[in-house]
Amino acid sequence: MSTAESVPCTWHELEGDEALETLRRCGRRRLVIDAIVRFRAADGFSHARALAFQSTLTLLPALIALVGLTAALDQEQSELRRVLQETINAVAPGSVGALLTGALRQGSSSAARESGETALVAGLVAAVLAGTSAMAQVERGANRIYGVEQDRPLAHRYLAALGLALTAGVLVLLALAALVGGAAIRDAAGWDDGFNTAWGIARWPVGLACTVGAIALLFEVAPNRRQPEPSWLAFGSGAAAALWLLFMVLLVAYIEATGTFGATYGPLAGTIGVLLWTFGSSCALFGGLALTAQLEAVRAGVPGPKLDRPVNTPADE
Repeated sequence: MSTAESVPCTWHELEGDEALETLRRCGRRRLVIDAIVRFRAADGFSHARALAFQSTLTLLPALIALVGLTAALDQEQSELRRVLQETINAVAPGSVGALLTGALRQGSSSAARESGETALVAGLVAAVLAGTSAMAQVERGANRIYGVEQDRPLAHRYLAALGLALTAGVLVLLALAALVGGAAIRDAAGWDDGFNTAWGIARWPVGLACTVGAIALLFEVAPNRRQPEPSWLAFGSGAAAALWLLFMVLLVAYIEATGTFGATYGPLAGTIGVLLWTFGSSCALFGGLALTAQLEAVRAGVPGPKLDRPVNTPADE
């Protein structure tokens, strides 16, 4: 396992105005190049692949839990399925959305074979366990990017990961529900015109607040070090969000342009589509962290982002 050059902890004096001053001094182009070197020195793609796998393992049981909840409440699964379908189409329209609905059909079928309570409990437990493992992977990747060679002790690591799964993870789901599935939720709920109008306006600041809160929690809590003020971390958080949107545009353009994605992967196309989506999201997250870490390294006077020696850490799997 490799790591980048260590970033000294200068958290006590770093705020947003310092970030802007440091950015002006080092230049955006130089910062981006060094952040890419830091990302690669920390083996960022390997951490992104591991996080994508864990995130994919989280999505399907979470979907089963949602469908199981409606069954337990004696609600029609078709209504929730329609909301989820419209949300998927909004996240990834066209061919990408068609691929991702394979996971939706699988989740609905799994919930239908079991009682609502069983599907709800089993799906929720599996989603929490997989989500906790995913957040532990975020810590590993963040530590290597910051040049931190030692992860938290095992018990502390997974307690922190569980906390992030129940906070940042839930905030991400709420942000997607508000920003992406807001119209589908409104149509399914059957609210009156006044409440529909209020929701149409309120869902944007609500979704934005959930997104900012999730990224801020991950950037603040995941690395095993004292982090700067949230205003300093805002630059990297915004970069992570922009990278995620860019990846989604490129993914949609690629699949729409080729038109053979489903034929190439056949029945596995839905799973491959989810893996590509989670991998791009993971790269965006770690890319934003690399920018944040490199900006702090420049402020602390670290000569370069790369450490030319391997780092061995105890296996914990």
